[in-house]
Formats: sequence, structure tokens, C-alpha cells
Amino acid sequence: MGQEERPDDEEKPESRDLRFYGGGLPPLLGPIRLSAFSGDPNLKQTINKRGKKKRMRAWHERSTAKTAIGVILILGFFFLLNWSMLCRLHEGRVWLRRGLSKNLNAKRLFAQNEERKKYGKPKRKYNGTYGRMLSLAAQALEKQNKLEPQDLWEEPKKQALAWKPCADHRSWAPNDGNNGYIMVTANGGINQQRVAVCNIVVVARLLNATLVIPKFMLSDVWTDASQFGDIYQEEHFINYLSPDIRIVKKLPNNLQSLDLEAIGSVVTDMDVMKEAKLDFYMNQILPILLKNRVIHFIGFGNRLAFDPVPSELQRLRCRCNFHALNFVPRIQETAALMVKRLRGRGSYLAPLDMHLLGPESSSLILDDETDPSAQKKASSSKYLALHLRFEIDMVAHSLCYFGGGETEQKELDTYRQKHFPSLSTLTKTKKFPSPDTLRTEGLCPLTPEEAVLMLAALGFNRETRVFVAGANIYGGSKRLAALTSLYPNLVTKEILLTKSELQPFKNFSSQLAALDFIACAAADAFAMTDSGSQLSSLVSGYRIYYGGGKMPTIRPNKRRLSDILLKNNTIEWNMFEQRVRKAIRQTKHVFARPIGRSVYRYPRCKECMCHDQ
Repeated sequence: MGQEERPDDEEKPESRDLRFYGGGLPPLLGPIRLSAFSGDPNLKQTINKRGKKKRMRAWHERSTAKTAIGVILILGFFFLLNWSMLCRLHEGRVWLRRGLSKNLNAKRLFAQNEERKKYGKPKRKYNGTYGRMLSLAAQALEKQNKLEPQDLWEEPKKQALAWKPCADHRSWAPNDGNNGYIMVTANGGINQQRVAVCNIVVVARLLNATLVIPKFMLSDVWTDASQFGDIYQEEHFINYLSPDIRIVKKLPNNLQSLDLEAIGSVVTDMDVMKEAKLDFYMNQILPILLKNRVIHFIGFGNRLAFDPVPSELQRLRCRCNFHALNFVPRIQETAALMVKRLRGRGSYLAPLDMHLLGPESSSLILDDETDPSAQKKASSSKYLALHLRFEIDMVAHSLCYFGGGETEQKELDTYRQKHFPSLSTLTKTKKFPSPDTLRTEGLCPLTPEEAVLMLAALGFNRETRVFVAGANIYGGSKRLAALTSLYPNLVTKEILLTKSELQPFKNFSSQLAALDFIACAAADAFAMTDSGSQLSSLVSGYRIYYGGGKMPTIRPNKRRLSDILLKNNTIEWNMFEQRVRKAIRQTKHVFARPIGRSVYRYPRCKECMCHDQ
């Protein structure tokens, strides 16, 4: 009673074992437990027998494992030997089937195998010449009885008719712009500037800011001093967007004297990531705007993401691009003359002429005797526009080879050092893919020779009127010879317009590009050679938005096309036609804008266009 009880965890080990096993013998697990019974001879004999059995069992298990491993190794060896013999037999049959000699040079075969291991299947080399294919194309075009494919001048899908423009619909009240003023100086050419303007309009609405009429940066590549008012109608831009944002022509006097850089109100393209999210502008830009009352974006371009963006802001983007940016009358009038001459006698008004040219300039397209309500007449009045993005800046930046030998390489290296110094430095310090690899991956712009072969393969007949957009084609008239030899009715704006008509635009590349934009957008069919080009993207989007599903655009898959063109030394013309038509047909799908892609290029989305069910 008076003795303190020992807790369970302090009991002696022996008593715990005996109690657990019901007071009998403990299990024979170790020398400590055996020591208490070491005087019993029967127990020793039992233990010896058990130990012997254990050792025998372990030896047997090890022996069985070794035998199994040996059997597996032998079977594996015979399997590999059999596989090797079958491969050699199959390779020998392939050689015989191809008519190759059995006594092939072993050293050459080894080199080929090593090349396959290192680089994969060797690709054909591009030499920049298409003499054989151009000759075959000329022979095919000479066949006057060869009919054009029925869908050549039409949208291939009826689904295109279901999309209607509706970016002009509004469901919000205008902003008062009380948070401050936004200035922007956009860089690049006219098409990059157009994208920048539409993006900054959305940023102004997002931040409840007043937008000052955009300015354009003078580029050493484009060498054009044109400003917003030289290209677009300022009053229309201000008035049309007045229900959305407040726009003024200049800063108030009390803000004009501020040193914006000193107060931290200058934001360069280095400060804003490409396709920045809306949160960036709310968290990083709005505080500066509220503090300083003004902010200036310099070098602003594609600095606003396409998704995620609220529907009304996305619609504002489309409204700016397709409705608010109208070219000035002198550009519209000159472009109308070009379109009239391209369509020839009996000119007609296309669905988007009024939107491109306005009511006054669009009337210039019609002949005096032409009924304004007249539809398209003969097929001879149709014209194809081709945007040949093959200027020296594009060619140099691509790092591709175009068949000009050492002269071409030196010329493009010099251009890169002057206009793309960072790229030029990278080419010397970093290993880039070879020109042949870039070509097979579809990363090189189409040459004039490749473009004309594509058009001939698609079935455009020799009499087709072809308008070539672009300035100063790399290689000059010599490079264009392939185009003109197959399509003699090929023209440029320099051919369509007289010297006096062209003179006002002579030193303004952006205004000349505006003429190209209109001629391409108004064409019965439009073919691009580089889907990444801003002009091609904006033109194709404009044709989708206003074309009523009746204005086809040809978008080559350059990767597939390069694979076809690299077989130019062996492929026959019929096969070339089939493969090119199949490759182009696969790019003519009608679909809604993919997430993250440009609304300017793909306006088929609920924010820009309405879809009839």
C-alpha cells in the first residue's frame, strides 16, 4: 500500500517479455535471451539445426537470383544479335531496291551515319536559283485554255459571311480624363505606329486620362518626318472617339514647361515589357500620372497585351483601328486613282471602298459613264495585290541567305552593323541557326522568285493584273524580272502614278505605305509573302472586317512552302501545283480569334464583329 507503484514504461525487460508470451519461453532471437538457457543440450542442437537451415535457404535464394540474371543476359544478347542481323538484312534490301552498289565506300557511309546522328536527316541546300521551275511555270501559263480554279477569287468558306462589323457599338459613358494627360511618341513605320495609337487609346481609357494627339518618332530606317496629321484626319479621330476618351491637340500651358524626365514622367519602351498586362499600367503608371499630372511614353508600340482585356476595352481597340483612323483626303484621292487604274474600264465600288476612301474620294474610282450601283463586270477587271516584304531591312534582319554569294553577305553585314547594331553584335558572340535551317523552319521571307512560283501554282493566269506593294525591293529590277516575265501586267505605285501625282509623297515613306495599304485592302485578292509583316496583318484584318466574307487573302505556310521549293531540281510542275494548292488551302480556315492573338489581324471575335448564328 505504502510502496510507490512503478509506471509501465519503467518495468524490467525480462518481466515484460515473459508476460507478453504468457509466461512461457521467449522467442529464440538473440544471444542475450539464449544465455539464460545455455546449459540445455537439446536446445543447442535445435538451434544448430535451425541455423543450418537458414544458411541453406539463403544460399539457395542467391543461387536462384544469379541463374535468373544469367538467363536474362543470354536472352538479351541473342535478341540484340537477331535485331542487328535483321536491320542489316533490311538495309541491304533497301540498297538493292534503290539500285545502289554493294561495294559502297565504307568511309562515306560512316560519315553519312555520323551526320545523321549529329544533325538528323540532312536537308537540301538552298542555292537561290529557280531557273528550272520558272521555265515550267512559264510553260504552264502559256496554256491559254487552262482555267483558273473556281475559288481562286473567293473566300473558301461560307462561314465568313456570318461575321459582321460591330466595333462601333458602345455601352459606356465617356471618361472625363481627370487623372492627367498622356503623351505618346510611337516608333517604327506607319503600321507599327497605327498599332501604337490604338493601344494608347485603350491605356488612356483605362487610366481615365486625357490623350494628347500622338506624335511619330523619326526613324533612321524609315527616314520619314510625317506626323499624325500628315497621315490621319485629326478632327475625325478626336470626334469619333469623344464618347470613349477625351483627346486634345496639345498639353495645357501650365504643364508644357515641365521637365518630364527630371520629374520621372518619361516612360521608354525599355521600361514597359512587350504586351504588358493591364495591372502593370494600374500599378506602375497610374501612380506617376496622379502625382505628376502628365506622362510621356517614348517608343511605345506593342506594349499592351491582347488578353486578358475586358470586352469594352477590346472593342475600343477595334473601334480605333477600323473606324477612327481615316487617311487624310490627299492620300485617299491619290489611292482612288490607283484603284481606278488597277480595275480598268468599267470600274466598280467594292464593299470596303467607302470605308477606306470616304464618300468623296471613292466616287473618283468610277468612270463618268459607270453606274454607281454597278457590280463587278468581267473577270478581267479583277486585280491581285501582292505585298512583297523584301526590303533590305527585312532581308538583313532575317539572317537568311538569298543566293547572292559573298557580295550579298558583305552588304547585309554592313547594313546590320549600321541599323541593327545589337543584332550584329549577337551574330558575332552567339551561335545562331544556319541560313538553311532558318529556311526549312519557314523563318525566311519569300523571295520574288518564290512568290511568283506560288502565284503561278495557285492558278492565276498570265493576264492577271498584279499590284506589288513595297518599296525598294532588295535586288532591284533584276530581282523583279522573274515576276514581270510571268505576269506582264504587273505594276507598282510608281508605274500607276505620274511623276507629278507621286511627287507630294516622294520623301515620305509612311505616306507611300498608306497608298500601298489602300491598294492592297481594296484588291479582289490579296497575297502576302510574310505573315509576320505588320502591313500584311493590318490589311488582312481590314479585309476581314469590311470585306463581307468575299475578299480572300492568301497566307503561305512558309515552312511547308520551303519544303516544296527545296525540291525544285526534281519536282514536276503538276506535283508542285498540287502541293502548293494544298498548303495554301490549309491556311484558309475561318475561325474566331485565338486567345492572345492580335485583334487587328484577327477581328473575328465578339468584341469586334458580331456572329450570326
